[in-house]
Amino acid sequence: MEGARIERVETRRADLRSPFPADFVARLQGQRVRALRRRAKYLLADLESGDTLLMHLGMSGSFRVVKGRKDAVQGDFYFERSRLDVHDHVLFTMSSGATIVFNDPRRFGQMDVIDAAGLTTNRSLKSLGPEPLDRAFNASALARALKGKKTTLKAALSDQRVVAGLGNIYVCEALHRAGLSPKRKASTLAMASGEPRPGAAALADAIQAVLKDAIARQHRYRGDDRFRVYDREGQRCPRRGCPGTIKRIVQAGRSTFFCPVCQR
Repeated sequence: MEGARIERVETRRADLRSPFPADFVARLQGQRVRALRRRAKYLLADLESGDTLLMHLGMSGSFRVVKGRKDAVQGDFYFERSRLDVHDHVLFTMSSGATIVFNDPRRFGQMDVIDAAGLTTNRSLKSLGPEPLDRAFNASALARALKGKKTTLKAALSDQRVVAGLGNIYVCEALHRAGLSPKRKASTLAMASGEPRPGAAALADAIQAVLKDAIARQHRYRGDDRFRVYDREGQRCPRRGCPGTIKRIVQAGRSTFFCPVCQR
């Protein structure tokens, strides 16, 4: 998409997770994509008009690039997803000759067009926390975000207002690396002044390490044997010298995997 002009937009239904804006097609057609970037779990396509196309995959959404009648597999992070035409909900025909197809069986995805001011006021973006791979993210930033939080550490880390873009799998993985229990009270990692306790430094480092490792190894969403605790209920803890067994509990409707022995 980057550098190409959007020649045609086709929406095959009126909504995804929420309705498309009434002027969705009109504001996109004819616009060149200046840059493509990410904020948390949102994809942002900056247009020549100053507008931004905001996209979110939801749970089952995916993009594929089609040239002619053949899929053009581009990049190292392409994984096969649904190809059923009935789930092809949005199509972008680009000046490069490629068609970008958004497929979403469960329709939890999202698309919107926002103006420049909306980048700071948009409901989906304005309350997002720091990016975990930014240089500004460290123990101090994490402690400030956790100060006074009465929720569990797992729930706090899953809150996009605390850390942007951190999902359920990697919350579990980071907590295990840091040796912290998901049931621990979030505020225990910050002093009353907001300064970080030792656990905050270990957790900030673990969050960055697990994400960098996942990117390097191109983890898939399911079935990856490199996870330390996620989806490993009943297996022995991988931490050297720990006799614990991985346990599964449910927190806020999501599965949490952890070692009750070495995670405190």
